[in-house]
Amino acid sequence: MERNKFKGLGVAMVTPFDSDKKIDLDALKRLTRFLIDGGVDYLVVQGTTGESPVISKSEKQLILDTVCQENAGKLPIVFGIGGNNTMALVEDFKNYDLSKVDGILSASPYYNKPTQEGIFQHYKLIAESTHLPIILYNVPGRTSSNVLPETTLRLANACKNIIGIKEASGSMEQIMQIINEKPADFLVISGDDAITLPILAAGGDGVISVVGNGFPKQFKEVVLKTMNNEMEAARKAHYKILPIVNHLFAEGNPGGIKEVLAHIGIMKADMRLPLVNVSADRKAKIIALTNQING
Repeated sequence: MERNKFKGLGVAMVTPFDSDKKIDLDALKRLTRFLIDGGVDYLVVQGTTGESPVISKSEKQLILDTVCQENAGKLPIVFGIGGNNTMALVEDFKNYDLSKVDGILSASPYYNKPTQEGIFQHYKLIAESTHLPIILYNVPGRTSSNVLPETTLRLANACKNIIGIKEASGSMEQIMQIINEKPADFLVISGDDAITLPILAAGGDGVISVVGNGFPKQFKEVVLKTMNNEMEAARKAHYKILPIVNHLFAEGNPGGIKEVLAHIGIMKADMRLPLVNVSADRKAKIIALTNQING
């Protein structure tokens, strides 16, 4: 199963809305072109950064179709199918048109806090429901349930189409354990922009990034230089973009990165409730840092 296409810089695309909170398809096309031109390696559609909890299934299909049409086969496409209702997800694989999708990103179950055995059985059934490659997504800050390294490694060995994990636990010790003990071809992908450099330096395979929405060329440089072991240049690129990262997430995601995209003319910063735009002070800091990075 082809895995190299999911190495490097993937971007978890935001969903643009117009002032009526309807999906702005023109802005979505602009974002797609911006990311392609920015040199990203693959596109991730309808992850949590895309505000997937407030997007209907028909809208998700429309978003996927629009990105695929604009992408025109240039980059691999990963589609988000995850959640806490296992059997509903199994049905999703039957109901979505995934004919132009190269892989699936599947967030671990949230809220109901399954045991590690429950997490294993959840993902095992999902893997059996599709021929597509699956990237696990461990994000305890959102799910309140950590996928332990032992569970990740068990899935990596048990399910041939579970090809990697987006790790956003924030624990370098946990991430390095997975890197050290995983099968040779299993991908470990950073889910935290701020610690992508150390994860890659420790042997990771790339990142699925939020920051890359607004700064694809700059973040690609961090990823590429680190993976090529050009550490002096990698550190320089990393520390150029690092100051804005905390501001982008300080009032929730994707409010911060949408302010960047609004400032550079890609889309409006609007979001759907319960998310709201960042504060005026935060917006001013984000814009100032965006100008500094792009200057």
